[in-house]
Amino acid sequence: MAAVCCQCRMRSVCSVCSVVLPAEWIPLRGKVFRGDRVSCYDCAFDSPGHLKGAFHPMADNVKATNVTWHHSLITLEDREKKNGHKGAVLWFTGLSASGKSTLAQAVQSVLFERGCQAYVLDGDNVRHGLNKDLGFSPADREENIRRIGEVAKLFQEAGFIAMTAFISPYRADRDKARAISGDAFIEVYVNASLEACEARDPKGLYQKARAGVIPEFTGISAPYEAPENPELTVDTAKLSLEESVAQVIACLEARGVLAK
Repeated sequence: MAAVCCQCRMRSVCSVCSVVLPAEWIPLRGKVFRGDRVSCYDCAFDSPGHLKGAFHPMADNVKATNVTWHHSLITLEDREKKNGHKGAVLWFTGLSASGKSTLAQAVQSVLFERGCQAYVLDGDNVRHGLNKDLGFSPADREENIRRIGEVAKLFQEAGFIAMTAFISPYRADRDKARAISGDAFIEVYVNASLEACEARDPKGLYQKARAGVIPEFTGISAPYEAPENPELTVDTAKLSLEESVAQVIACLEARGVLAK
């Protein structure tokens, strides 16, 4: 039986866009809105009368069946022994302009000079390709982080120190990324205040967000949920880039990812 839109109630099409609503499209994280009423994905965010937070059709909707996992003949331990370091996922999170990408790239350079296998997965770069079909609605942000969490895990299993530089504003989404990589996951909170980030504003995004040009902008018109127990907090408003990099490298050494 097809779902009914929260505005349509007794119809199987959305009253805003007339799209037929698949039964598998349910509210985000399993929450039910007035019984069995749901919304199509597009209208969930475009219409004030619709449910806020539709379930993204690609998030947890497993469609791949009759597939078998093929194990590599080269183990993670083999790769780590050859690399001389462990694989890891360094998850840099923080507000826009907090310095996530700058710090991640600087750490990558230091690791490269030490002969490590390291790679930065940058939020903007990923949205040019893999995630170019995603916007900035809550559901799209969730799917954005889900995908990159899986990609980072692949890098880590290849023995790389994978670094992700994403705002990743929702704590629940970061927790899901942590669950994917397990003990290899290291959350780095790039902690710069909103005032400091807005004063930097290298891309002029805060100015546009304040003017209403950019909707759903984290810190202005969309929330950011700071980490509660990150493995490392780096205050880029007080520390130099060199000092910030040193903190990250020290963290990797303390956790046994790198040899001291």
